Amino acid sequence: MKILTIILVVLMIGAIASLFANNQSVLLAVGDKAPDFSLNDQNGKVRKLSDYRGQRLVVYFFPKADTPG
Repeated sequence: MKILTIILVVLMIGAIASLFANNQSVLLAVGDKAPDFSLNDQNGKVRKLSDYRGQRLVVYFFPKADTPG
């Protein structure tokens, strides 16, 4: 019983600490420029957003086949 209590206390401390962790992600607003990033295309070639500077580009992210969401 004492070990269970210690485990629960450690888990609660971890949960509380994660609430106060500094989150580095920044959301973009409408009209903001997208940050430069690179991804592999379907052929394995690395594509960077900056490669398409000055061109119209649609970026569409979709889930992997047979996965939720």
